[in-house]
Amino acid sequence: MSNSVLFDVPGPRALRRHRAIGVIGVVLGLVLAALLIYGLRSQLGWDAWSAIFTGGAWLNYFLPGILNTLQAAAASLVLASILGFILALGRMSFVRPVRWICSVLVEFFRAVPVLMAMLFFYYLMVFAQPFDTLVDPALKGLVGVIAGLTFYNGAVMAELLRAGVNSLPRGQTEAGLSVGLSLGQTRTMILLPQAITAMMPALVSQLVIIVKDTALGYIITYPELLRSATNLSSGGTNIIPVFLVAALLFIIINYALSNFAEHLQDRMRRRRGGHVVTIEEAHQGSFLADEGALEEAVDQHRAD
Repeated sequence: MSNSVLFDVPGPRALRRHRAIGVIGVVLGLVLAALLIYGLRSQLGWDAWSAIFTGGAWLNYFLPGILNTLQAAAASLVLASILGFILALGRMSFVRPVRWICSVLVEFFRAVPVLMAMLFFYYLMVFAQPFDTLVDPALKGLVGVIAGLTFYNGAVMAELLRAGVNSLPRGQTEAGLSVGLSLGQTRTMILLPQAITAMMPALVSQLVIIVKDTALGYIITYPELLRSATNLSSGGTNIIPVFLVAALLFIIINYALSNFAEHLQDRMRRRRGGHVVTIEEAHQGSFLADEGALEEAVDQHRAD
């Protein structure tokens, strides 16, 4: 009797067919790998790798690239969190013009590609007269990367925070109003602290996206990890090994952040004993169908 709900246990002919397909797949994979190694033989020799295992390569390129990547990501995360908090409060405001304006801003920043935003702010500082003297030329790349990441991720975090508030039971609002708190006090003293706690794992997950998006700073010559790797391989004789090492460094950084986010999410779920907002749910808007729950709670409270 089969233990699988979806598939029956394969018979002798099916097993032979599966083994044949497996052998053919392995052979094709080995052939493709051999062709790839043969085609890249000039890039994979020791001469191409030797330049990477030197103190100068790491002190002048890889380590500064990592520090610049983390610097831009950390600054963007802080600024995006502040912007997201402001936009989220605006989107949940009971003043309709404020809610509409913040809604338009959030949708606009979410729709504009991050690279386009980076290019806009970078060239704004390069060509626009009032702005070209405000920022040191050496910092324009960094400011362009941070600005582009801040506005896009600020809009995403605004949705995260709103999803965190909407994920709370409606009784939280009703309980706050019933004990005499105003709506603003209920929101700031009861709802927002819980929403921030619920969205904390998603915030860490968003940092992984920010770290990866810093590589777009390559276009505006910001010396993050990808740009530093490109500069190291400027001769073109070892570009594949250098990019492989840069990719490995990105993987290590993002893997560590992803593990930390999962650990934080598990810990928060055990402490809260309930649901923790994930970044996928916030993007899908699974909690946003409860739009207007606060308004309904307030109307009901006033009617009582």
